Amino acid sequence: MGSTSDKISGKANEIAGKTKQAAGKATGNRDMQAEGDVQEAKGKGQVAAGKVKDKLKGAVDRL
Repeated sequence: MGSTSDKISGKANEIAGKTKQAAGKATGNRDMQAEGDVQEAKGKGQVAAGKVKDKLKGAVDRL
């Protein structure tokens, strides 16, 4: 996966995770809140991976 697609997928997972957290909190569903926490963390990881790929590509391009 490329850096841009990593960042886009990551943001989508962050948003979906936050939505699940809010829905779980509103309904008192702790399992849904936990799923949202995990999905948001996954998204943050994907965004970070995309940024690392950008930096590596920039470093390689300068060689």
